[in-house]
Order: sequence, then C-alpha cells, then structure tokens
Amino acid sequence: MPRFSKAELQAFRDAVVPDLLPPPGPNGDSPLRLLFVGINPGLWTAATQTHFAHPVNRFYPALLRAGIIERRIDPAAGMDDDDRRHLLERGLGITNLARRATARADELSDAELREGGEALVALVERTRPRVVAVAGITAFRTAFGRRRAVLGRQDETLGGAELWVVPNPSGLNAHETVDSLATAYAAPARAAGVLPG
Repeated sequence: MPRFSKAELQAFRDAVVPDLLPPPGPNGDSPLRLLFVGINPGLWTAATQTHFAHPVNRFYPALLRAGIIERRIDPAAGMDDDDRRHLLERGLGITNLARRATARADELSDAELREGGEALVALVERTRPRVVAVAGITAFRTAFGRRRAVLGRQDETLGGAELWVVPNPSGLNAHETVDSLATAYAAPARAAGVLPG
C-alpha cells in the first residue's frame, strides 16, 4: 500500500476521478445494473484514481461481505484492470455527485451538490442502470432538495432507475460497520438483480 504525505495528498485537491462504467452492449443495451454514487472523491481516491480507495473506507469489504463482489479488492494502491473488470462484469458502476476531490465532503457547497444531482440524472438517463444507490443521506438531501429523505428505497425514481439511499462507507461514518453496510448494500443489489432476490 502506498503511503502519501499530507503535502502529496494536498496536491490532488480538486482533481477528478473518472467514472467506472461499462461500455454499452452490442445492441446498445446497458449492462449496468447497479450504479453506486459517492459524494465526491477524497484525496486518496484522487491520488490512486480509484473510487472509495482510502484504506479505512469500508465500501469494498462491505460489497464482499454482501456477496455483491466475489473476490477481495484492495483499492488503497489503486485498482488494477482485473479489479475493474470484475466490478463491470457484475453489472456495477461507480460515480460521484460532485466531481472534484476534497479532503472532506463538507468542503463542498450546496450548489455543487445540486449541480451534481442534475448531472447524475443525465448520466442515469444515458447509461440506464436498473438501480441507483446514493451513498450518503445528507448529500442526497442537499443534492435533490429532499430534506426529509431517509435511508432505503425512495418513493421516486431517478432518471428512470429505481432509487436507493444507503449509508456512506467512509471511516468518518463511525456508527456504521462492515456488516451494517453489507446489509444496506445488499438490498439495492437484490433489486438490481446483482444478487438473487
């Protein structure tokens, strides 16, 4: 695992991490079943160009515990092509509400999150996942003006996709565990057909 100094990480402030999305199928059909949406890239994520890469982030351990992925992925040093292929072959994609990297999500403005929500709708309409799972209730409420939204399946759809809000896997979200995250992520994965119903 690489070790980054604070100064090295600060150099990645405002960097962008590309979305992880499968290419369209041969008939233009979408192989994307479940699109996970983070808040924005952290500095470690930007440094490694890998979503949810910080060593204490529980995203990939929770996916493994839930059975959404079938092998361990250690993103802290950056994902390799086999890791990316495994996610894409499972019908998974990853994007963010806000594109620029920050040390903490609370550095984002409400306007950035609202703009990100609009961009997410356009992305979902273009890529046509079955299910969208936004990881972070506070950011979701701000991005979509849903002040009373709660975790779980939402009443509305997003760009034609079933919409879920799930807990943020960041190590800063201390009251969640790998087990509780796995349970929360398994529900939209079942709805998307990634896991058996």
